Amino acid sequence: MTNIYTANIRTPLIDGSKTCSQINDDVCTPLEGRPTRLWFAGFLVSVSALLVGTILVIHQIWTGIGTWGLNKTVGWGFDITNFVFWVGIGHAGTLISAILFLFRQHWRTSVNRSAEAMTIFAVMCAGTFPIIHMGRPWLAYWVMPYPNYRGPLWINFRSPLLWDVFAISTYFIVSLTFWYIGLLPDLATVRDRAKSRIKKFIFSYVSLGWDGSNRTWSRYEVLYTLLAGLAAPLVFSVHTIVSFDFATSVIPGWHSTIFPPYFVCGAIFSGFAMVLTLMIIVRKVMRFEDYITIRHLEAMCKVTLLTSCIVGLAYATELFSAWYSANRYERFMVLNRIAGPYWFGFTVMILCNVVFPQLLWFKKIRTSPAVIFVIAIAINIGMWFERFVIIVTSLHRDFLQSSWAMYKPTYVEVGTLIGSFGLFFTCFFLFCRFLPMIAASEIKGIRKYGRKTEIH
Repeated sequence: MTNIYTANIRTPLIDGSKTCSQINDDVCTPLEGRPTRLWFAGFLVSVSALLVGTILVIHQIWTGIGTWGLNKTVGWGFDITNFVFWVGIGHAGTLISAILFLFRQHWRTSVNRSAEAMTIFAVMCAGTFPIIHMGRPWLAYWVMPYPNYRGPLWINFRSPLLWDVFAISTYFIVSLTFWYIGLLPDLATVRDRAKSRIKKFIFSYVSLGWDGSNRTWSRYEVLYTLLAGLAAPLVFSVHTIVSFDFATSVIPGWHSTIFPPYFVCGAIFSGFAMVLTLMIIVRKVMRFEDYITIRHLEAMCKVTLLTSCIVGLAYATELFSAWYSANRYERFMVLNRIAGPYWFGFTVMILCNVVFPQLLWFKKIRTSPAVIFVIAIAINIGMWFERFVIIVTSLHRDFLQSSWAMYKPTYVEVGTLIGSFGLFFTCFFLFCRFLPMIAASEIKGIRKYGRKTEIH
C-alpha cells in the first residue's frame, strides 16, 4: 500500500500560485495602459522639485559659491553631506543584486530590479554634488586623466575629490551594465507583447535580439554571474574610498581607522531603509502584494536591524576611542557633538539610527508595513543627519579658537537638496512607467519554491 502525504518544505516566496502567463501580465500590464492619476500626481510633484533644484543650481553657478552658507572654517556643508548621503543610498541595490545573488538568496528576486534602478538614480544624484562643489563645473572634465595640451598640468591623484570621481564613475558604469543585462529577458517579453510598431522597434533594439533559446540563456547566466562577482567588491570599495576623504585628514573626528567599515555598514543601512520605503509604496500602488510579500519586507528588516547594531557599535567605538586616547582635541570634539550648538543633529542621529530600529526585534513590527515605513523614513532622516554631524561639527570648531564659526545653510542649499530628491523620484517614476519593475524572468524560476509537494 502506498502512503501519500503532503510536506510543506518552506513558506512560498510568491503568493497566489502564479503561472508564467499571469506573471507576465502582472509585470507588463502597468507598462501598457494609461498611467494612473496617482502616478501623474507623484510625477508632477517630483518634476516640480527637480525644477526648483535646477533653477537654484543655475543661480549658484551663475552667481558663485557665495550663495551658500559656507565660511572660512566650514568649507564643506550641505554639498558634501548630500553627496555622501546619496552614495550610501545606492549601496543596497548592489548588495541585493550582486552579493545576495552569489549567496543564492531567492527572496531578492522581487526587489532586485527596483533596487538596482534606485542605485543608478542615487549615484546620478551623488555625482552632481562634487561637480557643483568644484565651483567651475564647466571645467569638470579636467579631472579625467586623458592626454591633453595643457603642458605638465595633470590632475592631482592625491586629491580626495579625484578619488570620488573614479569611485562614482566606476560604480555607475558597473551598476548600469549589471542592471541592463538583467533587464534583457524582460525587455524581450515587452517586445513580444508590444502592439505599436514604434514600441516594438524600440524594445527589439534594446533587447539585443534575445530569442530565449537554451544557448542564449546559458550565456546570459554566465555573464550575469561574472558581473555579479565584479560588482560585489564595489559594495565595500566605493564607500571605503568616500571614507578616505575624511580618514586621511588630521581633523579631530575624522582621522580614524574605523571609518571605512563604519561608512560601508552605514551605507548599506541607509540603502536598505530607502529600498523599504520605495517597496512599501510600490507594492501598494502597483498592486504587487503577491510578489513583494511580508516575507520580503521581513528579510530586509533583519538586514536593516543588523546594520543598525553595527552602526550603533561604531558610534560607541568613536566615543570610547576619543576618551581612551587622552587626546584633548578628540575629547572636545565628542563633547561638542553631544552638547554643542549642533546637539539636535546628534540627538536625531542616535534616535533614528540606533533607538528606533531596535523595534525591528519584534516580529509584529517586522510584519507591519505601516510601522516599517515610518521606521525607514526615520532611518533616512537619521543617516542624513549623521553625515551632517560628521562634517559640520568637526569643522566649525577647529584648532584655532579665533576662527570658530557657525554654519547655517541658505535657501539655495536646501533647494539643491530638494532638487536632488526631485531628480531621484522623477527617474524612478519614469522607470516605473516604461520598464518592468519586477524581474519576471527570475520570478518564474522561483514561483514553485516552497510549494507543498506530494511524496509517495
